[in-house]
Amino acid sequence: MKSFVKLICAFTLVFMLAACNNTSKQAANDSPSKSEDGNKKTVIEYWHVNAETQGGKTVEELVKEFNTQSDTVEVVAKYNPDMYKGLMQNLQAEVAAGNSPAVVQVGWAFLDYFSNNFHYVSPQEIIDKYFPEDKTFLKDHFLKNVLDLAKNSDGEQVGIPYSLSNPVLYINRDLLRKAGLDENGPKTWEEVREFSKIIKEKTGKYGFYLQEPADNWATQALLESNGAKMITDGKATFASKEGIEAYQLWADMVLKDKTALHLPWDQGVQSFIDGNVAMVYTTIAQRSHIQANAKFDVAAIKSPAWEGKEVRLPAGGAMLAITAKDEDQQKAAWEFMKFLYSVESMAKWTEGTGYVPPRKDVAEAENGLKSFLEENEMMKPAIEQMDKIVPWASFPGDAGLQAEQLLIDVRDEILTGKVSVEEGLKSTEKSINELLK
Repeated sequence: MKSFVKLICAFTLVFMLAACNNTSKQAANDSPSKSEDGNKKTVIEYWHVNAETQGGKTVEELVKEFNTQSDTVEVVAKYNPDMYKGLMQNLQAEVAAGNSPAVVQVGWAFLDYFSNNFHYVSPQEIIDKYFPEDKTFLKDHFLKNVLDLAKNSDGEQVGIPYSLSNPVLYINRDLLRKAGLDENGPKTWEEVREFSKIIKEKTGKYGFYLQEPADNWATQALLESNGAKMITDGKATFASKEGIEAYQLWADMVLKDKTALHLPWDQGVQSFIDGNVAMVYTTIAQRSHIQANAKFDVAAIKSPAWEGKEVRLPAGGAMLAITAKDEDQQKAAWEFMKFLYSVESMAKWTEGTGYVPPRKDVAEAENGLKSFLEENEMMKPAIEQMDKIVPWASFPGDAGLQAEQLLIDVRDEILTGKVSVEEGLKSTEKSINELLK
């Protein structure tokens, strides 16, 4: 109940902010910019979740490049904090205020929630209606299984995959060597715990940090690689023996061993960059930020496995969906999206973030990523473990936001010692299943 109240308060606050900004935003929409020949441009908003440390600069570069070359469309990019959950909350407030952006990033965990609660138009529908020259664009440039990631539980193509990622383990080889450990890092979760103990003992530094943003993506990888399932037949099932066992290892590292950090995501990654923690488990999309700022021998390795079990990694990232309602905005949305999905733009996106490109011909293209991937070792583990990808758990119906928040809340309760792993997971599973009824 506390989580639900918090969520309602957040919605209310965002709604009030949206209402306050409504007049100024409407004025901006009523005053479209002009192209070099004096014609009016259609102004659209692009909502994303890319902070400066995770692709924000590249978003700015791509939007600026598009606006410069387009005679018909002007894109205004809007960053939404708190990742995909935060964007969904802001979008709900915006729609309630009578507004809507034209293009939004939707995280995989909110695919069904988005399609059940918001107006959208399938990109192929807009292509067929206004852009016959692009009729086979999606079929020509995307593998079917990749396109299917953006289909909801009813089989509808809601959007187009834009960001694909999976979690990797970044390691500080200098600290591993100083602790007398294998500089190539641990291969299993059991070894992650043992490595962390030795690192703390030998160097005084923390051994490990697992990302803690406003979602449970990395937690899903930890649990499902041990044989648990977040959702089975539309019901939450993560509080199984395997799920509790996996979560217990993480909690023991934080509370019992005191070798792992419990911090917000940006602080945890910064602790790694500052050399205060030896290993960080986070998205390959952090590759550019970590690579540019770490002052030590840094490497990325494949996600650890559980001894004798198959690795299962949720597909991270997002799709792009069109929420524009009128004809001009919908046309402008596709013009912008087609630009973002060009080989050159996809290459810039990958180089600036670390996301694996969803378009099938980017990696080998001379004007794409061919030379970049040949030179960049840190991208290899993410590409090599793409065969371990499973869908990011998306709770059905209208309860997606509440279910995600309950999992975030219990994460904090467990890692601060307020509840045991078993009690926290079982009670949260029961609460989520009550929401799903």
